[in-house]
Amino acid sequence: MEIKGYSVIARTGYDPEKGKHIKDPYLGDIPTLGACMPNVRRQVVPGDHLFFLSGKVPGVPQFIVGGFEVADKISALKAYRMFPEHRLRRMDDGQLTGNIIVDARGNQHPLDTHSSFERRIENYIIGRNPIVLTEPHEIARGREETLYVLRNIFRKNGAAPINIMGRWSRLDYKQVQELRDWLLSLKAMYRRKAS
Repeated sequence: MEIKGYSVIARTGYDPEKGKHIKDPYLGDIPTLGACMPNVRRQVVPGDHLFFLSGKVPGVPQFIVGGFEVADKISALKAYRMFPEHRLRRMDDGQLTGNIIVDARGNQHPLDTHSSFERRIENYIIGRNPIVLTEPHEIARGREETLYVLRNIFRKNGAAPINIMGRWSRLDYKQVQELRDWLLSLKAMYRRKAS
């Protein structure tokens, strides 16, 4: 089976540094994707890779926030039990966080106002091997290089990521490796400078 991947752009306004909090995916030590992009979650299998771009924020270049390898797919109710820290809730500033949209009984959480609930609770993704740009200098470099990297990987010109790859795009094995290598090079570059 050939490894594949997908790159996905967050909704407009969502940027971990300059916009709204990105609640799905969660890109921590054990990354997850819970409710967004049910079409992509349905298609991936363990071993595939997912990459995420920040959403459009006026005057701010979008960037590849990070990515991870798919380890497993489970139900939202099982995720509710396994990852209490990912349950849907409001933060102190009023923004929503958490990517588990069910309550303890598996019903739609009151804070989840999207339609197609049944379709969105299947295929909760647990990831492994995350590579995420988190430091300000990594993010700055990511913003500088993302458009160039996407143009090279997709062999297509465009003024913004959406013009190159649409809202989401499938990646072949070579493109997955190119994206992972680029993200790892940014992380390594700043580790070398710090030491």
